[in-house]
Amino acid sequence: MGAEGVPVEQVTFAHGALDLIGRLLSVELRPGDAVAMEDPGYHHLLDLLTALGLRAVPVAVDDEGMRPDGLDKALRAGVRAVVCSPRAQNPFGGCFSAARRDQLVDLLRASPDVLVVENDHASAVAEAPLRTLAAGGLARWVHVRTVSKFLGADLRWAAAACDATTLARHDGRMLLTSGWVSHLLQETVHQLLTDGGTRALVARAGETYAVRRKALLRELGERGVEAHGASGMNVWVPVRDESAVVNGLRSYGWWVAAGARFRLTSAPGVRITTAGLEPADAARLASDFTAVLGESEATYGG
Repeated sequence: MGAEGVPVEQVTFAHGALDLIGRLLSVELRPGDAVAMEDPGYHHLLDLLTALGLRAVPVAVDDEGMRPDGLDKALRAGVRAVVCSPRAQNPFGGCFSAARRDQLVDLLRASPDVLVVENDHASAVAEAPLRTLAAGGLARWVHVRTVSKFLGADLRWAAAACDATTLARHDGRMLLTSGWVSHLLQETVHQLLTDGGTRALVARAGETYAVRRKALLRELGERGVEAHGASGMNVWVPVRDESAVVNGLRSYGWWVAAGARFRLTSAPGVRITTAGLEPADAARLASDFTAVLGESEATYGG
């Protein structure tokens, strides 16, 4: 993390990114408090807020991540925390540009009491540079990384760099629950992260995911279908009728996720996970997608 610009004077561990984010929000906030969330955003994070009794305030995203105008509006509305992804945003695929990062930092520095949670969930396989908010001199912040996306979902481990107050509150609550993250698990993750063969394999995986994502974006674009996926392993395609598209693609043998579970107030769309999509199959999927769009317009009037 330090090599990518994240301050690492205080570091702690958790049993995954959601575990850490949930613990921090439960310590820092109270039921009814508002949290600025990406829209569309990761559905498990949205569900987590509901479970904690918190209110999600939608902030629109684009190919550069969270939009400054939406964040400014959310901050003015009194949110107590902001949760965002610097790259491989799920499901839209956005990643911070340097200019976007600077715009967001300027807004957040004017609200020093707001906790900023930066979820770098795909880090090593995002195929995009990290432009972290944590380097902007924020008062309350945490940058969390997990290895679930590239070392294995059963390695329930995440590392987080944060300010001193956030570290104390997180670790104090953890001591009252699970106590600590298994040192056997920590050592296993460390050995994998420092093993040359594993690092090379992860690098090849990131390159492969990028090739597959870009292949689908290219094929959809050539057919006049708008799609987004600047980084990561997902492509977001705006559609008018999610159910018609999901069910239509299923009849062709494809399974995509309806966007409703990811959305707060944003327009409809579907998420296509491209991690397992061979480039040779991208043209067939794009062709079937175009056909389904035509069928849905004819059947449902668009």
